[in-house]
Amino acid sequence: MNIYQFTVRTIDGEQQSLAVYRNKVLLIVNVASHCGLTPQYGDLESLYRRYKDRGFVVLGFPSNQFNQEPDDEATIKSFCARTYAVTFPLFAKVEVNGPNTHPLFAYLKAQQPGLSPDGEIKWNFTKFLVNRNGTVVRRYAPTDTVGAIERELVELL
Repeated sequence: MNIYQFTVRTIDGEQQSLAVYRNKVLLIVNVASHCGLTPQYGDLESLYRRYKDRGFVVLGFPSNQFNQEPDDEATIKSFCARTYAVTFPLFAKVEVNGPNTHPLFAYLKAQQPGLSPDGEIKWNFTKFLVNRNGTVVRRYAPTDTVGAIERELVELL
């Protein structure tokens, strides 16, 4: 099993198979617009622009599980474009923990549970690095910076 078996809803409401990202290196992130870590949108966009021509994509999944993404998808999309010039793909809001966890995030947490024995995501901007084969190779904490990710990312490209 790999991430290509999952279907997600884009921020514009379209169903999309993650198979469209086959052979790409991915950084899957649960994001939020009203969080102290929200400026990471800018860092993620810079990373995406630096490496997208080499087959790298950031996938942003807004979540209100920590009560910091109350807006609807249209508002989120507008905020990200206006405030951080985000061009990487954004998706519909998801739950990352609990009984309604999106299947993609259940899979990501099972593959890379992190420091938590139950694998739960503790905050916004938890990041999962996925190689070109769709294998989840690393989980990064919300406070891990783009600099901490970049070295391993470049090795996968």
